[in-house]
Amino acid sequence: MAVRNTASLLAGLLLVLFHTWRAWAALEVYMNDTVEVALKGTAKITCRYTSEEGRGSMDIQWFFRKGTGERHKICEQVGMMTTINRTSPYANRISVNDTETPAEVALSIRDVQLSDEVDFICRVKSISEDHVEGHTTLKVFGKPDHPTIEGVTTGISVNADSLSKIGTCEVRNGYPKPKITWYKNTTPLRNTDNVNVETSTTSESSGLFSVKSDLTMKVDRKDKDATFYCEVNYYLPGTNGIMMMMETTKINITVIYPSTFVDFWIESPKGRIKEGDTVELRCRGDGNAVETYSIKDLKNDDVTWEVDKVVLENVTRLDSGEYECTLTNIDIYEEFSNRTAVFVNYLDEAVLNPSDTVLMDKGDTITATCNALSSLQTNTAWFKNNKKMSKDHSLILEAATFDTSGTYLCVVTVPEVEGMETRGSLHVHVKGKPEIQEKDINEIETSDETIILSCHAKGYPTPKITWTTSEGKVINSGSQMETDSGAKSQVTVQLTSDVTVFCNASNEFDSDSVSFNIKVKITVHTTPDSSTTPDSTTTPVSTTTITTTSSNPKATAKSETPNPSKEKKESKGVVIAVIIICILLLAILGSVLYFLYKKGKICNRSGKQDITKEKSSKDNIVVEMKSDNTEEAILLGVNGDKTPPGDQVEI
Repeated sequence: MAVRNTASLLAGLLLVLFHTWRAWAALEVYMNDTVEVALKGTAKITCRYTSEEGRGSMDIQWFFRKGTGERHKICEQVGMMTTINRTSPYANRISVNDTETPAEVALSIRDVQLSDEVDFICRVKSISEDHVEGHTTLKVFGKPDHPTIEGVTTGISVNADSLSKIGTCEVRNGYPKPKITWYKNTTPLRNTDNVNVETSTTSESSGLFSVKSDLTMKVDRKDKDATFYCEVNYYLPGTNGIMMMMETTKINITVIYPSTFVDFWIESPKGRIKEGDTVELRCRGDGNAVETYSIKDLKNDDVTWEVDKVVLENVTRLDSGEYECTLTNIDIYEEFSNRTAVFVNYLDEAVLNPSDTVLMDKGDTITATCNALSSLQTNTAWFKNNKKMSKDHSLILEAATFDTSGTYLCVVTVPEVEGMETRGSLHVHVKGKPEIQEKDINEIETSDETIILSCHAKGYPTPKITWTTSEGKVINSGSQMETDSGAKSQVTVQLTSDVTVFCNASNEFDSDSVSFNIKVKITVHTTPDSSTTPDSTTTPVSTTTITTTSSNPKATAKSETPNPSKEKKESKGVVIAVIIICILLLAILGSVLYFLYKKGKICNRSGKQDITKEKSSKDNIVVEMKSDNTEEAILLGVNGDKTPPGDQVEI
C-alpha cells in the first residue's frame, strides 16, 4: 500500500515539473510602449523575443495599424531572409536588421511623417510554438516656428467702456499643438473680468498646427510702463514629457490717461532772476489725454495765455508776482490748477555824489560816494585805469596833484547773481598852470632827415601846445590829444641843419616851454687835386674821406662810407701821410727857392723877371685837417698861413 502511494506521488511531481518546464520554455515578445521621433527624422522600433530555438527557425512579421482599425503588413523575416510588402507605404523607407542584442530585431523608418504616428506590431512565431506579438506606438514631434507678436498701434484709454485689445500672438507649424501663454511683465495672464485671452487653432494642409491668441483687457495708468509678451510651450522627443519654451519679443502699449494734478514751474533761468532776463514758464499735467492749458498773470486779469509755455522777454521788476496755470480735461470735464511766484531782482543805476565832473585846486581833498538801490546785497569798488582805488562806496582824494586828475569808475555788483552790475563815472580835473614833463633843455644828436618830438603838459584847463623854432617859425602840430592830467603833442621836424625847437604849453593861468637842441651829423668827402703845372714837380696824392660834425649850415657834405668808425680810423692815417708829404714838399720848395735866390734869379735888382708875383691856384697845396676838439677845418698854404673857412676847397 505504501509503495502504491509513493508511486502516485512521484508521478504527480513529474507532471508538475513537465508543465513548469513548458512554461519556462514558452515564446515571449518585448517591445516599448512608445517611441518618440522628430518630424523628418529616423525612427527605430525594436522587437526582442525569448525562445529556445535558434534565429533561423524564427518567423518575424511587422504590421502597422491606425487606432483600432485593420492592420497592414509591412514586411516578413523568415530565418535570415526578409520580404518587404511593396504595397505598403513604408516599402521605400524601412529597413529591418538584427541588433547587437541577441534575439532582437529593429525596424528603422526614415523621413518620418505625421502619418507615421500609428501602432507598429511585431509578430514572432517559431516552428514549435504559436505566434506571439507585441506593439509600439510611434510619437512624432514637430518643432514650431518662432512665435510672433503684434501690438496695437493706437492709444488705449483707461476710460474705455469695454475691454481693449492689447495685441495678437501667433505660432505656426508645430506638432502636437503648441500652447500660448500671455504675460504682463512677469505675471501670466488668465481669463478674468478684466482680462480675456482668446485662442484659435488652425490645422495646416501639412498636418501641422498653427495657434493664434488675442489679448484684450481693461488698462489703467500703471500699464503705461508695462511690457507684454507671449510664451509658447511645445514638446520635443527625448525630453521625458517636459515641454520646451520660446518667447516673443516684448511690446509696450500707449495708455491714454487723464491728469490728476498739474505742475507749474520756472523753466529758465535757473536760480535768481534779474532785470533784462528772459523767463520761461512751463505748465504740465501728469496725464497724456487731450487737455487744454491756460496761464494767467494774477496781478493783471487781462493777461492770459492759452498755452502750456510762456516766454517773458526782457523782464523788469514789474513782472514780479504770482502766475497761475489751469489744466482742463475735455473728456471728463475736470480742472486742476497750480501757481508759481516770479521775483525779478533789480539793481538801479549808480548814483554818484558829486556827479559827472569835479574841479579841484592843488592840495585840495574831496570825498565822493557811490550808491545803487538793489533788491540784494551789493559790493562797491572804485577804479582808475583798471586799478582798484577803493573797496568801499566812498572814494577819498587827498592833497590833489595833477596826477589826481582822471576818470574814476564806480562799479556796483551783486555777488549772488552773475552779470548783475551797474557803473558810474566821475571825472576829476586839478586846476593849475601848465607843467611840461620833459626837461627844460634837451640835447639831441641825429643823422636822420626827420625827427619826431613829443611834449606832455599837465594842467587844467587843458593846455594848448604849440611848436616853434629858434628863428620864430611856427611848426604845425601833427597831433594833440588830451590825457587825464593835461595834453600830449607830437611833431615831425624836417632836418637840413642844426636847429632848436621849442614846445610851448599855455592855458588861462600861465604858460611853460622847453627846448630841443638838435645837432645834425654830416659826413664830408674830400679828394685832393692830382693835376699839376708843367713846371711843377708831380707827386702822387691819395684820395681821402673825412667824417666831420658841423654846425655850419653852409658846409658842404657828402657821405660815401656807411661805417663811421672805419672811416674815422682810415682818415687819421691818410691825414698823417698827407702832412708828411706836405712837409717834404715844403722842404723841397724851400731848397729850390733858396737856390734861385742865391743865383739872383728871383730878385728885381738883377733886372730879371720876378716869378713870385705870378701865382696859380694850382701852385697852392691846401690840406683840410680835422681836430677832435673843434668843428673848424684848418687849411694850410705853402706859407703856413691859416686859410679862412670860407675859402676852404676840396682837393
